[in-house]
Order: sequence, then structure tokens, then C-alpha cells
Amino acid sequence: MKLLRLASMAAVSLLAADARSLLAANDAITSASKPNIIVIVADDLGYGDLGFQGGKDVPTPNIDSIAQNGVRFTDGYVTGVVCSPTRAGLLTGRYQQRFGHEFNPGGVDQTAGTEVGLPLTESTIADGLKKAGYKTALVGKWHLGSDEKFRPQQRGFDEFYGFLGGAHPYVPNDKNTAGGGPIYRGNEEVEAPAHLTAAFGKEAAAFVEREKGHPFYLQLTFNAVHNPLQPDAEHLARFEKISDPKRRAYAGLLSGLDDAVGQVLKAVRESGQEENTLIFFISDNGGPQQGNGSNNTPLSGDKGTVLEGGIRVPYALQWKGTIPAGSVYTQPVISLDIPATAAALAGASLGAADRPVDGVNLIPFVTGKNAKAPHESLYWRAGPQHAIRRGNYKLRQQAEGTPKLFDVVADVAEQKDLSAAHPDLVEELSAAYAGWDQELAKPLWKGGQGGRKPNAAQRAARIDRREKANAAGKGASKPKQTTGVN
Repeated sequence: MKLLRLASMAAVSLLAADARSLLAANDAITSASKPNIIVIVADDLGYGDLGFQGGKDVPTPNIDSIAQNGVRFTDGYVTGVVCSPTRAGLLTGRYQQRFGHEFNPGGVDQTAGTEVGLPLTESTIADGLKKAGYKTALVGKWHLGSDEKFRPQQRGFDEFYGFLGGAHPYVPNDKNTAGGGPIYRGNEEVEAPAHLTAAFGKEAAAFVEREKGHPFYLQLTFNAVHNPLQPDAEHLARFEKISDPKRRAYAGLLSGLDDAVGQVLKAVRESGQEENTLIFFISDNGGPQQGNGSNNTPLSGDKGTVLEGGIRVPYALQWKGTIPAGSVYTQPVISLDIPATAAALAGASLGAADRPVDGVNLIPFVTGKNAKAPHESLYWRAGPQHAIRRGNYKLRQQAEGTPKLFDVVADVAEQKDLSAAHPDLVEELSAAYAGWDQELAKPLWKGGQGGRKPNAAQRAARIDRREKANAAGKGASKPKQTTGVN
């Protein structure tokens, strides 16, 4: 265990030098052409569903091409076990538990007129990029607050086309699926399209073509492959050989998602912007295998858990001419690194002195300029369950029972509990998690709650005051986590 502690000390000692090198790289980048940034987010996608992840029954050539033309992250994680928390972290570059966004809010009908949403005290990557001269757009699912003050165009996005809630029917006038709310263009309700997945791909491609020659940030957040399973007839017909009806419908929906991604990639390519455009692809959480027919092989667990199947996701990045094609990166990374990378390359601000950023710029790591691990530790908390990963080891605590320790490199399916064999490591990781947990806020609302109890606005204000007091040295003397620079 001494070796593990020495490695951690060495990583900390190198942080200052690494920060200086990254800042120098940022200065060089800001003097050149600022790259476009596209972040594509799938919803409830299984870890093993895509071709580049070993999937066999559903061809996904367009999504696969992102990994083939760039880098595939084998150990790519998200910060949440469900939709909205991950999205809050993805927009801020901060663990969402720091500001109380730990659970999914209620539906649009529950949250309208309430204080439930991404706290207004938090700045977003869209805010920073817009100030840096970028045109910003969000196409697809929002799920970060339905009251007007929480909507995309109040959180840094110039354009918005999509829906505000956590789920939505794919076809208009669906009498069998409740919820979803209207489709919006900006703040105006518009007619629902024939199929949402295709419409989101078309809208995103049009934005890319329209903004060529001007730096842009596009966050394309599909609701596919989230329930309800409503593929169009063309895509469903491709999978007549799949006998399980749920898996067949899921396959049709995934195939439609791949075609929509292909529309966007084609727009980037045909507008001559491939070498000046970063394209990220992730899912917001693991697949709910019984719920939608997804496949998390070879991982254990599902959406909603801190098992690998709930938090490890397909994760790829393309930047032609900068990232070598066909690269594979095996160190742990997390969704927080996406906004941190975007901010670093654009010379934009992310976070603030009283709002530490937890993500890191991935480019020096995937291009081989920085050989050390991007993060000393990664953390998760979702109510009574939590986890920490450090190096090869992951300590996991579920709602009941004692903590379990796994080597998730040798045992990716988390089958062999090593806690009895390594009690000192359990103690070390437990202490590290406890230190992180002390920095966090209480949840602003309970899972699925409309926000009237507890009072989300009052809690958000208390968190804001505490953050500012800590930054000024007037609050608790807990150390701030500094896992990287933006």
C-alpha cells in the first residue's frame, strides 16, 4: 500500500508543473483558430451495444467512426447514475453533488413554476464559450429545469430545439405515452416532428452548416434510446431476425440514432470542418437492461446503480489531424472532462474561484504529451450508495451491507470482492471518499420530486453562501479538491 500512497504523492507534486504546461498550451491555442466542439449524448445506451464496444447485432457505423477516427476511452465514466445529475455535471465541469443536483427532478408538470433546476449560482460551459465568441446551441433533451429561468437560452445557449423534461414520445400525438411536454424552438412551442431522433439529427446538421466559418458549440442530447421504444418503420424493418420484441424495437431505435449522428458527421465533413472540430460521444448513464432491452456486457449492474454497468459508458472523441486515428486510452476519465477540455481549447472560463472545476483537459493525455493519469480518484454518490475509483481499484458501498473492493481492470464485472484481502486499502479509500463527501451539499430535492418540499430555492441559497464563505476563508476549513485545471 506504500506504493499506492507514493504514487498519489507523486501525482500531487506534478500537478503544479502540469498546470503551467496546460496554461501555456491554452495560450498557444487561443492565438490560433478556435476549434468547434460537438458533444453528442445518447440516453440510456448500453455499454456493449455499439460496434466499437463489441456489439454485434446492431450496426452503428457512424457512431463507430468517431472512435475509429479518434480515441476510444475504455474506462469512460459519467458522474450520475441517472439522467439529470449527469447533465448537470456535463454543463458545469463540477461534480453535481457539490451544488445539490444529486437526483432526477420530477416531470415537466411537477417542476413548472418551482425552483427545481440547475442552480442559477452555477455557470455553464455554454456561458463561458458564448463569452469567448462561440455560437452555442442545444438540440434535444434538456432535463435541467422547466421553469423559464432554468431553460437553455437562460443558461448560455443561443439556440434551443427540443423538449424540457426527462422523456418524450418519439412520434406526435402518441396516446399510449404520457408526459414529455411540448417541443420548443427557443421559447416557442412548435409542432412535433414525425420522429424526434431524425428531427434532432437534421436540426443539428443544419446548425453545423449554418455556422461554418464561425466557432460553435453544439450539445446534441438525443432522447434515444430511452423509453418509450418507438422506432420508425424503416429502422424497425432492418432487424426482423431479432426475435425478442423489446430488443428488436431497441435495435431499430439505436439504428435511427446512428443515422442521425451520421447526418451531423456528414455536415461537418462536407463543410470542410473536420480538422477544426472536436466531436465527443457518450451516454448519460448505463443501460437499464430490463427496461429498454439494452446490453451492458461485460459489466455488472444497470442504470441507477454505482456498479460499472450504471456509470461506465461508451465514450469516444474525434479530432482529425490532432488525435491519432484508432487510439485507445485506458486510464479512467469522466464526463466532467468534456467541458474542461472545451474551455481549455477555447480559452474560455469555466467555474470560478468559489466553484472549483473537477474536470481536466483531455487533449494532452490522449496525444501523449502527458503520460500520467488524468485523475487521482473518481467519485460517485447517489443517495445511500457511493463509490470511489483510484487506479485499478474501486470501493463500492450500496444501500445495505459493507463496502466491497474490486480490481476493475482485472475484474471488470465486479465479481471478486477483495475487501477481506486488502483491509488497509479499504480503509484508505474509505477515508478518501469521506473527505470528498464532506465537501458536498445536501440534495436540493428528493428523487422525482417537484421541488416544493424541501424548499430548493432556500437550499440553493445556503449552498451559494457556503461556497463563497469557504472561498474567502470564512467557512469550514475543508480542503478543496483540485483534480485538474481547465
